[in-house]
Amino acid sequence: MLRSVVTKRSFSISVPSWAAKTVQHDVVIIGGGPGGYVAAIKAAQLGLNTACVEKRGKLGGTCLNVGCIPSKALLNNSLMYHQMKTDVKQRGIDVEGEVKLNMDQFQKAKDKVVGQLTGGVEMLFKKYKVTYYKGNGSFEDEHTVKVSPVEGLAGTVAEETLLDTKNVIIATGSEVTPFPGIKIDEERIVSSTGALSLKEIPKRMAIIGGGIIGLEMGSVYNRIGSKVSVLEYQGQIGASMDGEVAKSTQKFLKKQGIDFKLNTKVISAERNGDVVDIVVEDVKSGKKENIQADVLLVAVGRRPYLEGLNAEKLGLDVDKKGRLVIDDLFNTKFPHIKVIGDVTFGPMLAHKAEDEGIAAAEIIKTGHGHVNYNNIPSVMYSHPEVAWVGQTEEQLKDAGISYKVGKFPFIANSRAKTNLDTEGFVKILIDAETERLLGAHIIGPNAGEMIAEAGLALEYGASAEDIARVCHAHPTLSEAFKEANLAAYSQPINF
Repeated sequence: MLRSVVTKRSFSISVPSWAAKTVQHDVVIIGGGPGGYVAAIKAAQLGLNTACVEKRGKLGGTCLNVGCIPSKALLNNSLMYHQMKTDVKQRGIDVEGEVKLNMDQFQKAKDKVVGQLTGGVEMLFKKYKVTYYKGNGSFEDEHTVKVSPVEGLAGTVAEETLLDTKNVIIATGSEVTPFPGIKIDEERIVSSTGALSLKEIPKRMAIIGGGIIGLEMGSVYNRIGSKVSVLEYQGQIGASMDGEVAKSTQKFLKKQGIDFKLNTKVISAERNGDVVDIVVEDVKSGKKENIQADVLLVAVGRRPYLEGLNAEKLGLDVDKKGRLVIDDLFNTKFPHIKVIGDVTFGPMLAHKAEDEGIAAAEIIKTGHGHVNYNNIPSVMYSHPEVAWVGQTEEQLKDAGISYKVGKFPFIANSRAKTNLDTEGFVKILIDAETERLLGAHIIGPNAGEMIAEAGLALEYGASAEDIARVCHAHPTLSEAFKEANLAAYSQPINF
C-alpha cells in the first residue's frame, strides 16, 4: 500500500505505509465524546499509557458540541426570556420597556459555553497526560490504529501515524438518523444540529418526532415565538416515558402552546423557497393533510456511527440496528477491543457512555468493572422538567410484577408554592410485597436533579419506608420525593 507525501519542494513521492510514524500505547480510544474522553482519563489515572483519537477537532463528541450542552444553554436562556415576558409581573417585578430577544447574542452565549467545556476536556487530557491525536482513527489490524489527517481540520496530525496498542476502546458515538426521502439542508429542513444554530426565529416550526430531542427543541422555539407542531407516528409522545407521565407531559406542553398530531405519518417534505411543504397521513383513517412550515426539524432519533473506522476489516460483528456487538465485558470478538456508548447496545445517553468508559478502563487494568443498566436515569429539560429511572408501570405489568404506586403533587409542596412553580408530581413504584423501590418518575421543577436520589435508592435496594424515614430539609422540593414514598407504603403527611 502506497501513500503520497508532499515535500517542501512541492512534488510527490510514494512511500510504503509501513514507513509511517509508529507510536506505542497501552490503550487507544477511538472517539473523544463523553464515553471516549472519560475512558481516556480513567485509563490514564490507572497508570496506562493512553491515547485518544478524535476527528471532529474538538473533544466532547455530539453531547458537548451539538447535543446536550448547547441545547441546555438554549433551553435555559429561552426559559428566562419567556418568564421575563409572561411571569415576572405576578412576582412583583416590573420590567420597563419591551423584552426582546437578540438572536445573535442568544446563539453566541450558547457557543461560548460549548467552547469553554470542550477546551476544558482538552486541559484534562494535558493534566492526566493523555496523548490526543486530531485525525481519523481506523483499524490497520487488531493491534494497530492508523491516524490519518483530516482535510480542513486545524491541528490535525501532519502525517499518517500508526498507533501500536495492547488495547482499543471504540467510542465513535452516533449520528442523526435520516428520514427516507427528506433532504436535510440545515437551513429550512434541519436536523437537531441545525436547530441549535438557526439565525432567525421561524414563525412556524414543524417537528417530526415526539421524543426528547424534538420536544426540547420545540420548547425552545415555542418560548421565543414560533408556532410549533409535533408530528408523531405513535399514539403517545416521550418514547420510553411511563404512560401516565407521557400523557401529563403532553398536557402541559400543549398548554404552553405546542400543537400535537399523534398517530401521524409523514409522507413527504420538500423545501420550496423559504417554505417547507409537508404531506402527512393519519395512521388510523388514512386521511392526508398538507402542512406548511418555515422550518422543519427532523428528530426521529440517532444511529450508530462507524464511518471511517474500518471495522469490517477485522470482521467485527454488527447487529440489525448497525450496532457493534459486545459481551458483558464490552468485548468484541477480540477481547482487547472493547466498545462503549452509542455505537453499541443500550440507551444513547451521555452518562451511560461515561459509566461504560470508566468500567471499560477498569476492566483493562484490573479485570473488573460494572454498569447497572437497570439504573440509568433519563431527563427531558422542558419546563417543568421530566425525569425517570427504573421501571415504568407498563414494564411492571408486562413482567407480571405486583406493585404499588405512591404520588405526591408539587402543588402541595411548600417550596414549589413559594417559587410559584407547582406543576407536576412525583410518582413512585414499589414492589407490593417487599416495598422495595422499582421506579421513580418526576414531572416538576428540579426533576433532573431530584432523580439522583431515586438512583441512589435503587442502587442500594432501599424500600419506600427507608427513603421516607431519611430526614429531608425543609422547605425543599425534595420533600415531594419523600412524601411520594410515604404515599407508596403508607400515607403522605401534606396531601
